[in-house]
Amino acid sequence: MATVNIDRLLQACVTMGGSDIHITVGRPPVLRIDGRLRSLETKVLEPDDTFALMKSITPERNQQEFQEEGGTDYGFAYGEQCRFRVSVFKQKGNVAMVLRLIPYKILSFEEIGLPKICAALCRRPRGLFIVTGPTGSGKTTTLATMINYINENLDRHIVTVEEPIEYYHNHKKSIINQREVGIDVPSFSEALRRVLRQDPDVILVGELRDLETIEAAVRAAETGHLVFSTLHTTSAAGTISRIIDVFPVDQQEQIRIQLSSNLIAVLSQALCPLSTGKGRVAAYEFMVVTPAIANLIRENKTYRIDSSIQTGRKLGMQLLDDHLWQLYEAGKITMSEMLDKARSPGALHDKAIARLKTLKPHERPPEEEEDFGPVLRT
Repeated sequence: MATVNIDRLLQACVTMGGSDIHITVGRPPVLRIDGRLRSLETKVLEPDDTFALMKSITPERNQQEFQEEGGTDYGFAYGEQCRFRVSVFKQKGNVAMVLRLIPYKILSFEEIGLPKICAALCRRPRGLFIVTGPTGSGKTTTLATMINYINENLDRHIVTVEEPIEYYHNHKKSIINQREVGIDVPSFSEALRRVLRQDPDVILVGELRDLETIEAAVRAAETGHLVFSTLHTTSAAGTISRIIDVFPVDQQEQIRIQLSSNLIAVLSQALCPLSTGKGRVAAYEFMVVTPAIANLIRENKTYRIDSSIQTGRKLGMQLLDDHLWQLYEAGKITMSEMLDKARSPGALHDKAIARLKTLKPHERPPEEEEDFGPVLRT
């Protein structure tokens, strides 16, 4: 019975354009569609239901890890349509799961709206390129696009270290070897310790999650490899501070020098639902490390990086709030969405109110007339 149910759930997610399936006791299964949660019209799940659903798709090895650790992650293919990345965990003593849909089709730079300079950076022979953003902001999709660009256009040996593997890549112009933590190698740090003996040109590290992994990634960039990875930070300057803060105080000066010479770019992103209610668009903050920014990193003046990004527009650099404003002005996202994702919502709010005051009442989007009516009438 559970197998039938899980197949129907997976198919519903594919058919309805969902990005995630949430399975937990006390609610019917819930899909995340265009960033919003929607319950399916099925029965409310009981402990036996979530346990049976978990058993029906979870490999034996992961069931054992779940019993011992209280959680496990894995991925599986769903026919010819897509893959799912699964996180199984316990809550209030019951089984809960979240399944993330990963399409087989890898999007192009144009389709996901990446700055054009990203293609040039992917051709660099060495350096560290970090993609950041909160969970579910599309970091994995962005990295898959960049790896696919290298795979199609350059002859490189690409090694990825992921937990679990999300997008599957085939060998094209490059050779690509994908290593899964827990199956192919015990840990990120172990994989990175061995990777330099595997003659790689490009290394993708799923996440910079601890001191050992960060050290290994920076060392790999320093020794002539192009390294891609992710962090859960929300700005370029914040990313640099986060990396440096992981190190003991007596090593921070050294890591600043290493980062200033090896970091090539930071791309921070946020996914916003479109104002039409269908689909989502990514807002980006993009920093390319120029000699001026390298100096700021070396001299511990990260607070001045934002103004350097603003003056680096010709290189495709931009601040997240500036891109959010462009998307809002173009009518692609609502004001409330812009303010939710902004780093300085107060300043954008004032700017938006000033803009709305210049519009005639019939030109104003209805939800903003509702939310900000009193302000506009004063």
